[in-house]
Amino acid sequence: MMRCFFVYLFLFSFFSLTSLASAESWPQWRGSRGDGVSSEKNLPVKWSKTENVRWRCELPGQAGATPVIWNDRIFLTSADGDDLVVICISASDGRKLWQKKVGSGNQDARAGEGNSASPSPSTDGEYVWCFFGTGILACFTVDGEEVWKVDVNQRFGKLDIQFGMTSTPVLDGDALYLQLIHGPMKFDDATRVGKVIKLDKKSGKTLWEIDRKTEAAFECKHSYASPFVYREGNREFLVIHGADCITGHDLKNGKELWRFGQLNGPTKVNPKDNDPTFRFVASPLVVPGMIIVPTAKEGPVVALRVNDLLSGDCSAKQEVIAWSSPRTPDVSIPLLVDGLVYMLHKDGRLQCLDAKTGNEIYFARTYTGQHRSSPVYAGGHIYFQSSDGHCTVVKPGSTLEVVSTNELDEPVTASAVVADGVLYIRSYKALYAIANPK
Repeated sequence: MMRCFFVYLFLFSFFSLTSLASAESWPQWRGSRGDGVSSEKNLPVKWSKTENVRWRCELPGQAGATPVIWNDRIFLTSADGDDLVVICISASDGRKLWQKKVGSGNQDARAGEGNSASPSPSTDGEYVWCFFGTGILACFTVDGEEVWKVDVNQRFGKLDIQFGMTSTPVLDGDALYLQLIHGPMKFDDATRVGKVIKLDKKSGKTLWEIDRKTEAAFECKHSYASPFVYREGNREFLVIHGADCITGHDLKNGKELWRFGQLNGPTKVNPKDNDPTFRFVASPLVVPGMIIVPTAKEGPVVALRVNDLLSGDCSAKQEVIAWSSPRTPDVSIPLLVDGLVYMLHKDGRLQCLDAKTGNEIYFARTYTGQHRSSPVYAGGHIYFQSSDGHCTVVKPGSTLEVVSTNELDEPVTASAVVADGVLYIRSYKALYAIANPK
Protein backbone atom coordinates (compact mmCIF):
# COMPACT_ATOMS: atom_id res chain seq x y z
CA MET A 1 0.00 0.00 0.00
CA MET A 2 2.76 2.45 0.92
CA ARG A 3 4.56 1.55 -2.33
CA CYS A 4 1.45 2.66 -4.22
CA PHE A 5 1.37 5.87 -2.21
CA PHE A 6 4.91 6.76 -3.22
CA VAL A 7 4.20 6.01 -6.88
CA TYR A 8 1.28 8.42 -6.56
CA LEU A 9 3.52 10.91 -4.77
CA PHE A 10 6.17 10.79 -7.50
CA LEU A 11 3.65 11.21 -10.32
CA PHE A 12 1.85 13.94 -8.38
CA SER A 13 5.09 15.88 -7.86
CA PHE A 14 6.27 15.41 -11.46
CA PHE A 15 3.06 16.39 -13.22
CA SER A 16 2.25 19.15 -10.73
CA LEU A 17 5.63 20.82 -11.12
CA THR A 18 5.48 20.36 -14.90
CA SER A 19 2.04 21.93 -15.11
CA LEU A 20 3.10 24.79 -12.86
CA ALA A 21 6.26 25.53 -14.79
CA SER A 22 4.51 28.20 -16.87
CA ALA A 23 1.95 29.18 -14.24
CA GLU A 24 2.02 32.67 -12.78
CA SER A 25 -1.05 32.54 -10.57
CA TRP A 26 -1.92 31.61 -6.99
CA PRO A 27 -5.72 31.40 -7.21
CA GLN A 28 -6.61 30.38 -3.65
CA TRP A 29 -5.25 30.00 -0.16
CA ARG A 30 -2.76 27.14 -0.66
CA GLY A 31 -2.17 27.65 -4.36
CA SER A 32 -3.59 25.96 -7.43
CA ARG A 33 -3.49 22.43 -5.93
CA GLY A 34 -4.02 23.33 -2.30
CA ASP A 35 -0.61 22.07 -1.12
CA GLY A 36 1.40 25.28 -0.63
CA VAL A 37 3.95 24.32 -3.32
CA SER A 38 5.13 26.50 -6.21
CA SER A 39 7.54 25.70 -9.06
CA GLU A 40 8.73 29.30 -9.34
CA LYS A 41 12.53 29.79 -9.41
CA ASN A 42 15.02 32.53 -8.57
CA LEU A 43 13.20 33.77 -5.48
CA PRO A 44 14.96 35.94 -2.89
CA VAL A 45 16.12 34.46 0.38
CA LYS A 46 17.24 37.76 1.91
CA TRP A 47 15.24 40.95 2.34
CA SER A 48 14.24 43.70 4.77
CA LYS A 49 11.65 46.48 4.71
CA THR A 50 13.69 48.04 1.90
CA GLU A 51 16.13 45.45 0.52
CA ASN A 52 14.79 43.42 -2.43
CA VAL A 53 11.38 45.07 -2.03
CA ARG A 54 9.93 45.72 -5.48
CA TRP A 55 7.04 47.65 -3.95
CA ARG A 56 5.04 48.09 -0.74
CA CYS A 57 1.31 48.82 -0.77
CA GLU A 58 -0.18 50.31 2.39
CA LEU A 59 -3.38 48.56 3.53
CA PRO A 60 -6.36 50.15 5.31
CA GLY A 61 -6.32 47.82 8.31
CA GLN A 62 -5.14 44.54 9.74
CA ALA A 63 -6.13 41.05 8.58
CA GLY A 64 -4.79 37.51 8.35
CA ALA A 65 -6.30 36.64 4.97
CA THR A 66 -3.69 35.38 2.51
CA PRO A 67 -3.74 37.20 -0.87
CA VAL A 68 -4.52 35.43 -4.16
CA ILE A 69 -3.10 36.27 -7.59
CA TRP A 70 -4.19 35.92 -11.20
CA ASN A 71 -1.83 37.36 -13.83
CA ASP A 72 -1.33 41.04 -12.90
CA ARG A 73 -4.07 41.27 -10.29
CA ILE A 74 -3.77 40.56 -6.58
CA PHE A 75 -6.89 40.23 -4.44
CA LEU A 76 -7.06 40.38 -0.67
CA THR A 77 -9.55 41.15 2.06
CA SER A 78 -9.08 43.48 5.00
CA ALA A 79 -10.69 45.36 7.81
CA ASP A 80 -11.02 49.10 7.27
CA GLY A 81 -12.17 50.36 10.64
CA ASP A 82 -15.53 48.68 11.19
CA ASP A 83 -15.90 47.87 7.49
CA LEU A 84 -14.86 44.65 5.76
CA VAL A 85 -13.45 45.18 2.28
CA VAL A 86 -12.02 43.39 -0.74
CA ILE A 87 -9.09 45.05 -2.51
CA CYS A 88 -7.50 44.65 -5.94
CA ILE A 89 -3.81 45.59 -6.36
CA SER A 90 -1.63 45.68 -9.47
CA ALA A 91 1.11 43.05 -9.26
CA SER A 92 3.41 45.08 -11.52
CA ASP A 93 3.65 48.24 -9.42
CA GLY A 94 1.57 47.83 -6.24
CA ARG A 95 -1.08 50.38 -7.19
CA LYS A 96 -4.47 49.89 -5.59
CA LEU A 97 -6.85 49.38 -8.52
CA TRP A 98 -10.06 49.25 -6.50
CA GLN A 99 -11.50 48.66 -3.04
CA LYS A 100 -15.09 47.62 -2.32
CA LYS A 101 -16.97 47.46 0.97
CA VAL A 102 -18.57 44.04 1.40
CA GLY A 103 -19.96 44.37 4.91
CA SER A 104 -19.43 45.88 8.33
CA GLY A 105 -19.19 44.73 11.94
CA ASN A 106 -15.55 43.66 12.03
CA GLN A 107 -14.72 41.81 15.22
CA ASP A 108 -11.22 41.31 16.63
CA ALA A 109 -10.41 37.97 18.22
CA ARG A 110 -7.92 37.61 21.05
CA ALA A 111 -4.73 39.66 20.70
CA GLY A 112 -2.72 38.41 17.72
CA GLU A 113 -5.33 35.88 16.63
CA GLY A 114 -7.02 37.71 13.79
CA ASN A 115 -10.33 39.37 13.04
CA SER A 116 -13.29 39.00 10.70
CA ALA A 117 -11.00 39.32 7.66
CA SER A 118 -9.28 35.98 8.24
CA PRO A 119 -10.68 33.68 5.50
CA SER A 120 -8.76 34.05 2.23
CA PRO A 121 -10.39 34.97 -1.09
CA SER A 122 -10.19 32.93 -4.30
CA THR A 123 -10.28 33.77 -8.00
CA ASP A 124 -10.55 32.14 -11.41
CA GLY A 125 -9.31 35.19 -13.33
CA GLU A 126 -12.86 36.30 -14.15
CA TYR A 127 -14.39 36.56 -10.69
CA VAL A 128 -13.16 36.87 -7.14
CA TRP A 129 -14.94 35.39 -4.10
CA CYS A 130 -14.50 36.63 -0.53
CA PHE A 131 -15.80 35.35 2.79
CA PHE A 132 -15.72 37.04 6.19
CA GLY A 133 -16.00 35.80 9.76
CA THR A 134 -19.29 37.66 10.12
CA GLY A 135 -20.84 35.25 7.59
CA ILE A 136 -20.91 37.53 4.53
CA LEU A 137 -19.90 35.76 1.31
CA ALA A 138 -19.65 37.74 -1.94
CA CYS A 139 -18.65 37.46 -5.57
CA PHE A 140 -17.16 40.32 -7.62
CA THR A 141 -15.82 40.57 -11.14
CA VAL A 142 -12.08 41.13 -11.30
CA ASP A 143 -12.95 44.74 -12.20
CA GLY A 144 -14.78 45.24 -8.90
CA GLU A 145 -18.43 44.90 -9.90
CA GLU A 146 -20.57 43.04 -7.36
CA VAL A 147 -22.18 39.91 -8.84
CA TRP A 148 -23.88 38.43 -5.76
CA LYS A 149 -23.72 38.51 -1.97
CA VAL A 150 -25.25 36.27 0.70
CA ASP A 151 -25.28 36.13 4.48
CA VAL A 152 -24.75 32.52 5.54
CA ASN A 153 -26.36 33.34 8.91
CA GLN A 154 -29.65 33.92 7.12
CA ARG A 155 -29.39 31.08 4.63
CA PHE A 156 -27.88 28.31 6.77
CA GLY A 157 -28.43 29.34 10.40
CA LYS A 158 -26.74 31.79 12.74
CA LEU A 159 -23.04 31.20 13.30
CA ASP A 160 -22.13 30.38 16.89
CA ILE A 161 -18.35 30.08 17.14
CA GLN A 162 -16.02 31.56 19.70
CA PHE A 163 -13.47 33.43 17.56
CA GLY A 164 -15.42 33.96 14.32
CA MET A 165 -15.76 31.74 11.27
CA THR A 166 -12.24 31.66 9.77
CA SER A 167 -12.75 28.69 7.42
CA THR A 168 -11.78 29.51 3.82
CA PRO A 169 -14.18 28.17 1.13
CA VAL A 170 -12.54 26.05 -1.57
CA LEU A 171 -13.08 26.88 -5.23
CA ASP A 172 -13.27 23.88 -7.57
CA GLY A 173 -14.55 24.00 -11.14
CA ASP A 174 -17.91 25.79 -11.19
CA ALA A 175 -18.52 25.37 -7.47
CA LEU A 176 -17.61 26.88 -4.15
CA TYR A 177 -17.59 24.52 -1.13
CA LEU A 178 -18.00 25.67 2.47
CA GLN A 179 -17.78 23.99 5.84
CA LEU A 180 -19.67 25.71 8.66
CA ILE A 181 -18.97 23.72 11.83
CA HIS A 182 -19.96 25.37 15.08
CA GLY A 183 -22.48 25.27 17.93
CA PRO A 184 -23.24 26.49 21.47
CA MET A 185 -20.19 26.20 23.74
CA LYS A 186 -22.18 24.89 26.72
CA PHE A 187 -21.72 21.60 28.52
CA ASP A 188 -25.45 21.12 29.00
CA ASP A 189 -26.39 21.98 25.40
CA ALA A 190 -26.49 19.04 22.98
CA THR A 191 -27.11 21.28 19.95
CA ARG A 192 -24.50 20.83 17.23
CA VAL A 193 -24.45 22.81 14.01
CA GLY A 194 -22.34 21.29 11.27
CA LYS A 195 -23.10 21.98 7.61
CA VAL A 196 -21.30 21.19 4.38
CA ILE A 197 -22.42 23.32 1.44
CA LYS A 198 -21.96 23.52 -2.32
CA LEU A 199 -22.75 26.78 -4.13
CA ASP A 200 -22.83 27.66 -7.80
CA LYS A 201 -19.90 30.06 -8.08
CA LYS A 202 -21.51 32.39 -10.66
CA SER A 203 -24.92 32.80 -9.05
CA GLY A 204 -24.41 31.93 -5.37
CA LYS A 205 -27.29 29.45 -5.64
CA THR A 206 -27.20 26.56 -3.15
CA LEU A 207 -26.64 23.34 -5.10
CA TRP A 208 -26.76 21.19 -1.97
CA GLU A 209 -26.35 21.43 1.80
CA ILE A 210 -26.04 18.58 4.27
CA ASP A 211 -25.97 18.29 8.04
CA ARG A 212 -22.75 16.81 9.39
CA LYS A 213 -23.54 15.05 12.64
CA THR A 214 -20.98 14.35 15.39
CA GLU A 215 -20.87 13.66 19.11
CA ALA A 216 -18.50 16.58 19.76
CA ALA A 217 -19.22 18.64 22.87
CA PHE A 218 -18.46 22.11 24.21
CA GLU A 219 -15.65 23.85 22.22
CA CYS A 220 -14.98 20.69 20.20
CA LYS A 221 -18.05 21.63 18.16
CA HIS A 222 -16.04 24.51 16.68
CA SER A 223 -13.76 24.17 13.67
CA TYR A 224 -11.58 26.92 12.19
CA ALA A 225 -10.16 24.59 9.53
CA SER A 226 -10.89 24.79 5.80
CA PRO A 227 -12.20 22.22 3.29
CA PHE A 228 -10.09 20.74 0.49
CA VAL A 229 -10.85 18.73 -2.63
CA TYR A 230 -9.08 15.38 -3.00
CA ARG A 231 -8.48 14.38 -6.61
CA GLU A 232 -6.48 11.47 -7.98
CA GLY A 233 -7.37 10.02 -11.37
CA ASN A 234 -11.12 9.34 -11.37
CA ARG A 235 -11.31 9.51 -7.57
CA GLU A 236 -12.46 12.79 -6.05
CA PHE A 237 -14.21 13.95 -2.89
CA LEU A 238 -14.45 16.87 -0.49
CA VAL A 239 -12.47 16.68 2.77
CA ILE A 240 -14.09 18.24 5.86
CA HIS A 241 -12.21 18.60 9.15
CA GLY A 242 -13.83 19.44 12.48
CA ALA A 243 -15.85 18.38 15.53
CA ASP A 244 -13.51 15.53 16.58
CA CYS A 245 -13.52 13.87 13.15
CA ILE A 246 -12.54 14.16 9.50
CA THR A 247 -14.93 13.13 6.71
CA GLY A 248 -15.02 12.72 2.93
CA HIS A 249 -18.05 13.78 0.86
CA ASP A 250 -19.31 13.16 -2.67
CA LEU A 251 -18.88 16.32 -4.73
CA LYS A 252 -22.14 15.70 -6.58
CA ASN A 253 -24.50 15.47 -3.61
CA GLY A 254 -22.55 15.85 -0.37
CA LYS A 255 -23.11 12.25 0.72
CA GLU A 256 -20.62 11.15 3.37
CA LEU A 257 -18.28 8.58 1.85
CA TRP A 258 -16.03 7.94 4.84
CA ARG A 259 -15.36 9.11 8.38
CA PHE A 260 -12.40 8.85 10.72
CA GLY A 261 -13.16 9.79 14.29
CA GLN A 262 -10.30 8.72 16.54
CA LEU A 263 -8.97 12.24 16.87
CA ASN A 264 -10.07 13.19 20.40
CA GLY A 265 -9.16 10.71 23.16
CA PRO A 266 -9.30 8.27 24.69
CA THR A 267 -8.50 6.19 21.59
CA LYS A 268 -5.56 4.19 20.30
CA VAL A 269 -4.57 7.18 18.18
CA ASN A 270 -5.07 9.71 20.98
CA PRO A 271 -4.93 7.87 24.32
CA LYS A 272 -5.45 10.98 26.45
CA ASP A 273 -8.83 11.74 27.99
CA ASN A 274 -11.40 13.55 25.87
CA ASP A 275 -10.58 17.26 25.93
CA PRO A 276 -13.65 19.57 25.81
CA THR A 277 -11.52 22.36 24.27
CA PHE A 278 -10.17 20.16 21.46
CA ARG A 279 -11.13 22.40 18.50
CA PHE A 280 -9.44 22.14 15.10
CA VAL A 281 -7.63 25.16 13.66
CA ALA A 282 -5.01 23.60 11.37
CA SER A 283 -6.39 22.15 8.14
CA PRO A 284 -5.41 18.74 6.70
CA LEU A 285 -2.83 18.28 3.96
CA VAL A 286 -4.41 16.41 1.05
CA VAL A 287 -2.06 14.62 -1.40
CA PRO A 288 -2.66 11.64 -3.73
CA GLY A 289 -2.92 8.45 -1.69
CA MET A 290 -2.82 10.09 1.72
CA ILE A 291 -4.41 12.71 3.98
CA ILE A 292 -2.22 14.10 6.77
CA VAL A 293 -4.49 15.19 9.60
CA PRO A 294 -3.45 17.65 12.33
CA THR A 295 -5.65 17.88 15.40
CA ALA A 296 -5.51 20.29 18.34
CA LYS A 297 -3.32 21.38 21.24
CA GLU A 298 -1.55 18.27 22.58
CA GLY A 299 -3.30 15.87 20.23
CA PRO A 300 -1.73 13.75 17.47
CA VAL A 301 -1.11 14.08 13.75
CA VAL A 302 -2.51 11.11 11.82
CA ALA A 303 -1.71 10.05 8.25
CA LEU A 304 -4.60 8.18 6.62
CA ARG A 305 -4.46 5.92 3.54
CA VAL A 306 -7.13 6.99 1.09
CA ASN A 307 -7.63 3.51 -0.43
CA ASP A 308 -8.65 2.15 2.96
CA LEU A 309 -10.71 5.18 3.95
CA LEU A 310 -13.24 4.52 1.22
CA SER A 311 -14.65 1.50 3.05
CA GLY A 312 -17.02 3.75 5.05
CA ASP A 313 -16.88 4.37 8.81
CA CYS A 314 -13.20 3.86 9.53
CA SER A 315 -13.13 4.93 13.18
CA ALA A 316 -12.24 1.48 14.49
CA LYS A 317 -10.08 0.30 11.60
CA GLN A 318 -6.39 0.64 12.32
CA GLU A 319 -5.41 -0.35 8.78
CA VAL A 320 -6.38 3.09 7.46
CA ILE A 321 -3.63 4.66 9.58
CA ALA A 322 -0.29 4.87 7.77
CA TRP A 323 1.29 6.43 10.87
CA SER A 324 0.61 8.80 13.73
CA SER A 325 2.78 11.29 15.60
CA PRO A 326 2.04 12.55 19.12
CA ARG A 327 2.65 16.27 18.33
CA THR A 328 0.47 18.46 16.15
CA PRO A 329 0.75 22.01 14.83
CA ASP A 330 -2.12 23.97 16.37
CA VAL A 331 -2.55 26.47 13.50
CA SER A 332 -0.28 25.81 10.49
CA ILE A 333 -1.14 23.30 7.77
CA PRO A 334 1.53 20.63 7.07
CA LEU A 335 3.76 20.85 3.98
CA LEU A 336 5.12 17.92 1.92
CA VAL A 337 8.41 18.31 0.01
CA ASP A 338 10.46 15.44 -1.48
CA GLY A 339 9.03 12.75 0.78
CA LEU A 340 9.35 14.80 3.99
CA VAL A 341 6.48 16.34 5.95
CA TYR A 342 7.16 19.70 7.60
CA MET A 343 4.97 20.95 10.42
CA LEU A 344 5.37 24.44 11.85
CA HIS A 345 4.40 24.68 15.50
CA LYS A 346 3.02 27.85 17.02
CA ASP A 347 6.11 28.38 19.18
CA GLY A 348 8.41 28.45 16.13
CA ARG A 349 9.68 24.88 16.26
CA LEU A 350 9.79 23.10 12.91
CA GLN A 351 9.07 19.37 12.92
CA CYS A 352 10.20 17.12 10.06
CA LEU A 353 8.79 13.63 9.56
CA ASP A 354 9.36 10.88 7.00
CA ALA A 355 6.18 10.81 4.88
CA LYS A 356 6.34 7.03 4.48
CA THR A 357 6.84 5.99 8.10
CA GLY A 358 6.04 9.05 10.20
CA ASN A 359 9.43 8.75 11.90
CA GLU A 360 10.59 12.05 13.31
CA ILE A 361 13.75 13.33 11.60
CA TYR A 362 14.12 16.52 13.60
CA PHE A 363 12.12 18.83 15.86
CA ALA A 364 14.03 22.06 16.28
CA ARG A 365 13.62 25.72 17.11
CA THR A 366 13.78 28.27 14.31
CA TYR A 367 12.68 31.51 15.97
CA THR A 368 11.14 32.13 19.38
CA GLY A 369 7.85 33.80 18.64
CA GLN A 370 4.25 32.93 17.84
CA HIS A 371 3.72 31.52 14.35
CA ARG A 372 0.25 31.47 12.77
CA SER A 373 1.19 31.40 9.08
CA SER A 374 1.57 28.16 7.12
CA PRO A 375 4.84 27.23 5.38
CA VAL A 376 5.20 27.57 1.60
CA TYR A 377 7.72 25.84 -0.67
CA ALA A 378 9.15 27.63 -3.72
CA GLY A 379 12.49 28.01 -5.46
CA GLY A 380 14.12 25.25 -3.41
CA HIS A 381 13.26 26.81 -0.04
CA ILE A 382 10.56 26.79 2.63
CA TYR A 383 9.20 30.18 3.73
CA PHE A 384 7.21 31.08 6.85
CA GLN A 385 6.58 34.11 9.06
CA SER A 386 6.06 34.76 12.76
CA SER A 387 3.32 36.98 14.14
CA ASP A 388 5.86 39.74 14.92
CA GLY A 389 7.13 39.86 11.33
CA HIS A 390 10.19 37.60 11.56
CA CYS A 391 10.47 35.75 8.23
CA THR A 392 12.44 32.48 8.12
CA VAL A 393 13.83 30.71 5.05
CA VAL A 394 14.73 27.02 5.45
CA LYS A 395 16.36 24.58 3.06
CA PRO A 396 14.46 21.28 2.83
CA GLY A 397 16.28 18.16 3.92
CA SER A 398 16.95 15.75 6.75
CA THR A 399 18.74 18.37 8.86
CA LEU A 400 17.45 21.80 9.79
CA GLU A 401 19.31 24.42 7.75
CA VAL A 402 18.11 27.98 8.28
CA VAL A 403 19.21 29.86 5.16
CA SER A 404 18.23 33.33 6.38
CA THR A 405 16.07 35.30 8.77
CA ASN A 406 14.45 38.53 7.65
CA GLU A 407 12.71 41.23 9.68
CA LEU A 408 9.66 43.18 8.52
CA ASP A 409 8.89 44.50 12.04
CA GLU A 410 5.17 44.37 11.25
CA PRO A 411 2.67 41.75 12.48
CA VAL A 412 2.16 38.88 10.01
CA THR A 413 -0.35 36.03 10.28
CA ALA A 414 -1.07 35.48 6.56
CA SER A 415 0.91 32.88 4.63
CA ALA A 416 3.32 33.92 1.89
CA VAL A 417 2.32 33.43 -1.75
CA VAL A 418 4.43 33.14 -4.90
CA ALA A 419 3.72 34.13 -8.50
CA ASP A 420 5.86 35.05 -11.51
CA GLY A 421 9.12 34.96 -9.57
CA VAL A 422 7.88 37.23 -6.81
CA LEU A 423 7.31 36.44 -3.13
CA TYR A 424 4.35 38.30 -1.61
CA ILE A 425 4.03 38.81 2.13
CA ARG A 426 1.00 40.48 3.66
CA SER A 427 1.49 42.15 7.05
CA TYR A 428 -1.12 43.90 9.16
CA LYS A 429 0.06 47.18 7.62
CA ALA A 430 1.01 46.48 4.02
CA LEU A 431 1.48 44.05 1.16
CA TYR A 432 5.12 43.52 0.12
CA ALA A 433 6.33 42.33 -3.28
CA ILE A 434 9.78 40.82 -2.70
CA ALA A 435 12.01 39.80 -5.61
CA ASN A 436 15.60 39.55 -6.71
CA PRO A 437 16.85 42.49 -8.81
CA LYS A 438 15.99 42.19 -12.49
